[in-house]
Amino acid sequence: MLESAEIVQRFLSAKRQVHPEVVAWIREQNDPGLVDRILRETPDDVVVVSRAAIPSIRPERDGVRFLSDPLEVLAGAAGSSDPITSVQDYVHYFRDRYTRLGGLVRSRVHAMPIEALVRSSRYRQQECTIIGMVIEGRGTAKGHRIVQLEDPTGVIPVLFNKNRPDFDQAERLVPDEVVGVRGKLSDEGSLFYGEQILRPEVPVSHAPFLSKEPGKAVLISDVHVGSNTFLPEAWDRFAGWLHESDEIGYLLIAGDLVDGIGVYPGQEQELVISNIDEQYAEFGRMLGDLPAHLRIVAAPGNHDVVRGAEPQPALPERFAAHLPENCTLVENPALVSLQGVRILMYHGRAMDDLISLIPGATYERPGEMMEEMLRRRHLAPSYGRRTPLAAAKLDRHLIDPVPEVLLTGHVHILGLCQYRGVLGVNAGAWQSQTAFQKQMNVNPTPARAVVLDLQTLVPEVLDFS
Repeated sequence: MLESAEIVQRFLSAKRQVHPEVVAWIREQNDPGLVDRILRETPDDVVVVSRAAIPSIRPERDGVRFLSDPLEVLAGAAGSSDPITSVQDYVHYFRDRYTRLGGLVRSRVHAMPIEALVRSSRYRQQECTIIGMVIEGRGTAKGHRIVQLEDPTGVIPVLFNKNRPDFDQAERLVPDEVVGVRGKLSDEGSLFYGEQILRPEVPVSHAPFLSKEPGKAVLISDVHVGSNTFLPEAWDRFAGWLHESDEIGYLLIAGDLVDGIGVYPGQEQELVISNIDEQYAEFGRMLGDLPAHLRIVAAPGNHDVVRGAEPQPALPERFAAHLPENCTLVENPALVSLQGVRILMYHGRAMDDLISLIPGATYERPGEMMEEMLRRRHLAPSYGRRTPLAAAKLDRHLIDPVPEVLLTGHVHILGLCQYRGVLGVNAGAWQSQTAFQKQMNVNPTPARAVVLDLQTLVPEVLDFS
């Protein structure tokens, strides 16, 4: 098995540098001759070998685009979330997750069922790959890490040695995510020595779709109308700018449209509008004052008047009646298409769980959390934590297909990232620092709007504070 340091050294010996994602891809292929082939086919003027510089990595677009309407809701349309009907739904939910995410890993590597691996003596101390769902992980007395991995046939403990290159990735494994692990089975067949972690991942060959027609969208989140920390003057500046700009055709809002009622203890002391109908009426008035040609897409968040468990349904008719006709209501999460550009809207509450589970994660860098979601191809991988998840026959939080843009909110901090052709946008908020955020030392970046050019997918951040 090729190690990262060996791969980098071979490129340096050829007077080339190599991008980390290419190193990860080469390790996954497990082909000793691959480095030499890449060096032979890479043009001489390339100094840093990235995925774009390798001719054999052909750009591939995920899915076909049918452009019947400039704005389409591809998943998460109003009324599409199902109620939980029985305990059996949980079985379907996790089986669907394992099957689909495991299939993404299996499409790249050959994997053995855990039961077949343990029962056969022929695979002892022979390199192989297993795919499973993480049950739990813990540290050992000597500083190593043991992870319980489960597939439909059985459970096996996987030991990650602290001195091996992938140990940092083993520390970042979270409960209920689906991964492949390459390694060897112990002589007695009761322990698997993990050497390399293979996540579902965005394909290294992913090529984003670009609109053929001019068009721009504005991405925002967390308006929190009704709160005493909502910023009306900043919003008015934003609305004025929209009236002056005739290039903007779409406005996407990723949840927490209003501050809500009874979301947390003592909230009534921090409201300037204490009636939920009046909050949505004011939000509707604000949207109605925006240019009529705008096509608005609004999703709920954990402060909105829908169930807390995700996927969250769209706003009920009682409150939707306050909003203008050019506003399309979707669920959370939802996948929308703007002129063929797919934008996955997710409010982002599961970031709370990822930040609590991944070493070094912080609210100050939401872009990193979006990258973790994309690597796992899942928006909310850990069940039963701060983010309530409603089990259904299909796991709606899978990132499938791969979008061009992942839009999130919730943490109130602007963040942008680029990961394998996917643009991640955390849109900040329209609310200044709350008392709770002050206690938690969270410093929001309010009154920001991200303008996305649909022909280039280049984002521009505008500050209305």
